[in-house]
Amino acid sequence: GAAPPGPVGGDVASDSYNNLFRDVEGLRRLGVSHYRFSLSWARLLPNGTAPPNPAGLAHYRRLLARLRELGVEPVVTLYHWDLPQALQDAFGGWTSPVLPQLFRDYAELCFRHFGGQVRYWLTMDNPYVVAWHGYGTGRLPPGMRGGPRLGYLAAHHLLQAHAKVWHLYNDHFRPAQRGKVSIALSSHWIKPQRMTEKNIKECQKSLDFVLGWFAKPIFIDGDYPESMRSNLSSLLPEFSEDEKKYIKGTADFFALSFGATLSFQLLDSHMKFQQLESISLRQLLYWINSEYNKPQIFIVENSWFVSGTTKRDDAKYIYYLKKFIMETLKAIRYDGVNVFGYTVWSLLDGFEWHRGYSIRRGLFYVDFQSHDKKLMPKSSVLFYQKLIEKNGFPPLPENQPIEGIFPCGFAWGIVDNYIQVDTTPTQFLDSSVYVWDVHQTKKLIKVDGVYTSKRKRHCVDFAAIRLQISLLQEMHVTHFHFSLKWSLILPLGNLSLINHTLVHYYQCFASELLRVNITPVVALWQPMIENQELPVSLAKYGAWENTETVQAFVEYARFCFTSLGEHVKFWITMNEPSVKNLTYTAGHNLLKAHAKVWHLYDKEFRRSQKGKISIALQADWVEPACPFSRNDQEVADRILEFDIGWLAEPIFGNGDYPEVMRAWLHRINSVDLYNFHLPYFSEDEKKLIQGSFDFFALSHYTTTLVGSEKEDAVKYDHYLEVQMISDITWLHSPSRAAVVPWGLRKLLKWVKSKYGDVPVYVMANGIDDDQNMVHDKLRVYYIQNYINEALKAYTLDNVNLQGYFVYSFNDKTAPKYGLYSYVANQYEPKPSLKHYREIIDNSGFPGPETPELLCPEEVASCPDCHFFRTRKSLLAFISFIFVAFIVTIFFIIYYSKRVERRYK
Repeated sequence: GAAPPGPVGGDVASDSYNNLFRDVEGLRRLGVSHYRFSLSWARLLPNGTAPPNPAGLAHYRRLLARLRELGVEPVVTLYHWDLPQALQDAFGGWTSPVLPQLFRDYAELCFRHFGGQVRYWLTMDNPYVVAWHGYGTGRLPPGMRGGPRLGYLAAHHLLQAHAKVWHLYNDHFRPAQRGKVSIALSSHWIKPQRMTEKNIKECQKSLDFVLGWFAKPIFIDGDYPESMRSNLSSLLPEFSEDEKKYIKGTADFFALSFGATLSFQLLDSHMKFQQLESISLRQLLYWINSEYNKPQIFIVENSWFVSGTTKRDDAKYIYYLKKFIMETLKAIRYDGVNVFGYTVWSLLDGFEWHRGYSIRRGLFYVDFQSHDKKLMPKSSVLFYQKLIEKNGFPPLPENQPIEGIFPCGFAWGIVDNYIQVDTTPTQFLDSSVYVWDVHQTKKLIKVDGVYTSKRKRHCVDFAAIRLQISLLQEMHVTHFHFSLKWSLILPLGNLSLINHTLVHYYQCFASELLRVNITPVVALWQPMIENQELPVSLAKYGAWENTETVQAFVEYARFCFTSLGEHVKFWITMNEPSVKNLTYTAGHNLLKAHAKVWHLYDKEFRRSQKGKISIALQADWVEPACPFSRNDQEVADRILEFDIGWLAEPIFGNGDYPEVMRAWLHRINSVDLYNFHLPYFSEDEKKLIQGSFDFFALSHYTTTLVGSEKEDAVKYDHYLEVQMISDITWLHSPSRAAVVPWGLRKLLKWVKSKYGDVPVYVMANGIDDDQNMVHDKLRVYYIQNYINEALKAYTLDNVNLQGYFVYSFNDKTAPKYGLYSYVANQYEPKPSLKHYREIIDNSGFPGPETPELLCPEEVASCPDCHFFRTRKSLLAFISFIFVAFIVTIFFIIYYSKRVERRYK
């Protein structure tokens, strides 16, 4: 984002010098255990050498006294890039060998005046940036463009200066003050472009040239990394043997800085050695642990940034913070890394060097143009405060799995967008006569002009149906949900041309499902990419924009009810109409079409066919990115109404569009000169649409975070004024869909609160996978946890949940989403299929205390009845053979006796 108008330099910035008590109050509010701040060499010694500035000494004494009163541990940096100008002018700054001794003298002053109250000292902050960008590239103060030679020389003196100060403290101050001294080293993380030995070595080199440049001399052997010495030859200064011994071991802990200062900003591209930069703190911690002999690590700076225009709702900052702290915890818990402290950068917004005021990195917001520079807590303050309070991320009770089962009659289903249609006739329908050529070709040869009589078509003629039914039986599902293809059933969009072969196929498929006790759940229409799956004649002339499509849909529905209603008792008018691609006029007509079809079924077919019918809406959950922000909550509510309420409110609510939609469109049309017209229903249309449902069917796949502050233009919706945010700590699928099981429960509660105790079916719920992943662990986790959240909604929230369907049946029709893989014309069950089957067989998640579920139809039946129910034709044939056998025996005995009598 652009920097706000106002200050351009860092002279005043957040003005901590004049607002000491303000800053300490911020610390008190956060509840932190320690506070890292820097002493200003230029403030304490304006000329770089004695005499000291009494006002500067008094300021830091006051700050340390307030921290002691508050019980907050100070972590003090001696040098954070603010070299006294007199030293730069007189000696050329850190390019001079005089500087290490002058720095030692400055440090001695600090240890004498403040050492009694400070246990953790950092000699300097990020020497890489000081040396490379201060003296090599000139991107940062003092802005010297001396190239690599001057950069490496400055670094040489910085290391010598650090070692002098550590030895000073160790020899003269440690016995009395008992503190610890280190240096704050910054680093990036790098990963190989491809996992080759060469690339891995290049990654090592990248870390050597940035972090190892300073860490190896201090933590290993007093000298630069071998990769630097062999690559840079005469550019790199050399340490004498005595200097190496003097520098080696001059840190009491490893002080690490990681985040926005270096990563992706101040790391020159050639330092990456053609590898890929990454922000994985956990991997960096593991590498430091392995490379530098398992040191104690203190993270002394870590965070990210938000745009300079972002005020209080800094969601992006929160989720980066959450990611880094979680990675730190994983490094401690799983990798055995010894991290003993963590520090967020920073307490408040400030001047960000080369970025100026274009970004903000503080927990507290500062209005730089105001006179008093008052602190205002951002959402990140509340996040960090609670995290400190809980000392991490303890499991939330509401996210723990529960035990329990779903009721009798609960629908356990699987989804296929469209069933695999193969109407190829079997050999039994071919009336031609063939002769087997046993001598030459060994093939059947058709005899021209000779035909047998044709017989009627039977469902067994479709081999494709038998295979799909057997695969479904393996799952133990009770329901199978698929969509009809309107464009193929009625290619011209009316009854003048009917694909009878396809209709017969659908009839057979539905009847075969019923034969094996699987209920077909059939959608009349599901939009797909090509022509929205409408007949071409309708797609060409406006699709749902055209009112003629409404009437065409009613006629198509009448035909389907008539042709398939004998076998189908569970109808969906429209499955997942995509609101993202829907105009308001099209949505208006779509709602009227749905309602007319519902009333058609209700009046003309329900009594005879005894089925039920409704619409299935896509309903992903939307969560405010900053959970404590009223603005973000308003945005989340708005998106839910535009995404779900748009089509749900007229049907399940009051017969009209959500008030939120109308109010928002009125606002933006008047203010921003948009012209979005949301049509109005007549009173008769409202009555027609309101209540046109038998149940609430929804498809749910993931949860999205939304914010009110514009942060990332690519993910910002200007029309709805919403910023899409990612929680990078969430589990994600290969296609980046977030796995957020609790989102389903929140959605189901929302539906109940909005539309009452309506029967609800989760009509589709699933995740994509990586086809190379053999174990299918993500989908197993997904199904397990989403169903458990559905159980919570049913048992704890009293949601009238009546069914749950997994998406999808197989990878052939829905690549990467299937419970069956499809490779080399073969279907193979994935582990997730077996897991889902186990949940179905148990009716959920029974525990030791869960009472056994005895359903009426199961009590009355025997365990083997299913065998007989599903094989009626076979039993009839066996019965016929048995009766024929008895009759034959009877006649044989009868005629034998007659013959005997005759001869007597």
